[in-house]
Amino acid sequence: MTKQEKLEVVESLKAEFSASSAIVVCDYKGLKVKQLEQLRNNARVAGVKVQIVKNTLAKIAMNAVELPEQELKDTNIFIWGDDQIILSKILCKFAQDHKDNFSLKFGYFDKEVVDVAHIESISKLPSRDELIGMLLSVWTAPARYFVTGMDNLRKQKEEQ
Repeated sequence: MTKQEKLEVVESLKAEFSASSAIVVCDYKGLKVKQLEQLRNNARVAGVKVQIVKNTLAKIAMNAVELPEQELKDTNIFIWGDDQIILSKILCKFAQDHKDNFSLKFGYFDKEVVDVAHIESISKLPSRDELIGMLLSVWTAPARYFVTGMDNLRKQKEEQ
């Protein structure tokens, strides 16, 4: 990798990291290419980005966007996106399916360091679409009950 390519990677990462509300660093040692592609495909569908980056380049980009310093060792894969819940759900599901070769290390949610337990607890929350569905269900409940009551009244009148 030439110096110019490294500078381009750092600039790209700085732009991506500053625009993201969630960044998670994971260890992928031992994963096969097919499994990494599965992670990338799952992430792409949800609008989440996945990239393997050299630790030194990632550290430079993270320092440039003023993320709290964390130690980067061994093999790291960086996953980032705008929706913390979706990102957490994807990673926790993938980590559960590939326990031996994939593990979460730490993350940044809204530029604050979070640990694995926090990421796992966020993954158990309902997604934005699920919350909207619950809200719509609550909003339509009075109308649904009114229609059911009117239908029961109609049936009662017909029986008499």
